Amino acid sequence: MHTIDGVKPSNGYDPFDLNTPHARWEQFRKEEPIFFHEPTGYWVVSRYDDIKAIFDDWKTFSSENAQKPMRPMCEEGRQILKDGGFTAYSGLTARVPPDHTRIRKVAQSCFGPRRFKSIEPQIEEIVRTHLDRLEEAGRGGGPVNFWEIVAYPVPAHVLFTLMGIPDTDVPKIKQYGMSRGKMTWSDLSDEEQIPVAHDMVAYWKYIHDLLDLRRADPGDDFPTDLLRLQAEGADISNEEIAGVLYSTLFAGHETTSTFMGNYLMAMLDNPEAWEAIKADPGKIPNAVEEMLRYMPSVVGWRRKARTEAVVGGVILPAGAEILMITGSANRDEARFPQGETLNILRDNARTHLSFGYGIHYCLGFQLAKMEAAILLRQLAERFPTMTLAPGFRPAYHRNITFRVPTSVMVELGRPA
Repeated sequence: MHTIDGVKPSNGYDPFDLNTPHARWEQFRKEEPIFFHEPTGYWVVSRYDDIKAIFDDWKTFSSENAQKPMRPMCEEGRQILKDGGFTAYSGLTARVPPDHTRIRKVAQSCFGPRRFKSIEPQIEEIVRTHLDRLEEAGRGGGPVNFWEIVAYPVPAHVLFTLMGIPDTDVPKIKQYGMSRGKMTWSDLSDEEQIPVAHDMVAYWKYIHDLLDLRRADPGDDFPTDLLRLQAEGADISNEEIAGVLYSTLFAGHETTSTFMGNYLMAMLDNPEAWEAIKADPGKIPNAVEEMLRYMPSVVGWRRKARTEAVVGGVILPAGAEILMITGSANRDEARFPQGETLNILRDNARTHLSFGYGIHYCLGFQLAKMEAAILLRQLAERFPTMTLAPGFRPAYHRNITFRVPTSVMVELGRPA
């Protein structure tokens, strides 16, 4: 096995701490790009080519552990889930062919560019409304929380427009989403798991109630489309439809919220990029790709080796649990020269791994980029002198996959 002399990176490395991870990830890429992390039991992979190869070989590296809780639910929590009838597994991310292929074909046929494009005017209005609220909150000239007022709610309102869910349910679904992220990718104590278990039961019931409602009263939305295709003979079961909604109702807004918060900080930390976008909105599409590379919401993903395999010269045993640090791969100098620098003109920015790679590539990637571009354009138009609040330093929730800020404090400056 490939080894490096000296201190093992696992000594003191906490993969749940995403506050300032980039220097450590760079160290891993240079010194030990693949190593075994004893506290979690995961093989940690940090280089672009190695991670891309794992994504691309789904037969060897299964996604079956992608939704596996990092810390198993305690006995009391498991009983809450059982008594509440919680049976959710996964929509697509933890499934493998042939089930993955079959279900994705159905979901993709009604969750794609045509439907996204049809709601673009509504996305513009949702963003405009929340920026109005931001402006009102900042009228006194002090710091305002962009995360709470804009980034956190906007993607939910967009997604729920597609889902046919009333705006009044946004706070509830956002809470369920936060609990879902904590249950699967964080390291909650037994006590912290209990309210999460209750939220998961309520979330699963909400999805089934929504499907019952759409069966009785169809609409022009994603759940209705899935049920219609099923009625027309598509090979997808009721539980699989519920699983698709279980995943989409989470991933379709939580990841975009996080990206919006992160990319605003990246922009305001890099005034040259911010000035370039304000001067030429035509740079926004590539800027979005570059910010997906540089400050993504998803920074880690998991796979399991079905058989013994060699990656990057390292032998991974059969059954190895693998943590791919995609946030590190996105800054790999071998793929992205000066990868630790934000460059909105980067010609290969869109080859980032923030949406995954291969058969599990994110289903909603076009929607996420559309929302990001609309928000960035409106921000540049309305708040050209916006800055991060003096002394603000971001803090991030503990998580192994989603780099979620607790707040994004800004000062709006002079309105346009």
